[in-house]
Amino acid sequence: MDRDDEQLLRGRVYGRDSDDPHPGPRHGRAYAELVGGPLDGLLLDITGWTKDEIDTGVSLQTELGQFGPGGRALYDPRPGDPARWDWGGDSP
Repeated sequence: MDRDDEQLLRGRVYGRDSDDPHPGPRHGRAYAELVGGPLDGLLLDITGWTKDEIDTGVSLQTELGQFGPGGRALYDPRPGDPARWDWGGDSP
């Protein structure tokens, strides 16, 4: 992925279809910014998640990580800043 691809992803919501005419955040929803790793700059919609679900972190499917298609990127909420989730690595 090059710098242009990275800029294209920044501010978009993870999982939103690339053909969506409004790929950014929507009013009334809660988001966490993904920091580092293959999904850096994307927003994760955490609307309606419980505290336990948020504290657990996520394993998000991505083709951009170390393991290519079918691989996952691991993100956990940043201590003291739950609006930012830090990359912890990739998994198959």
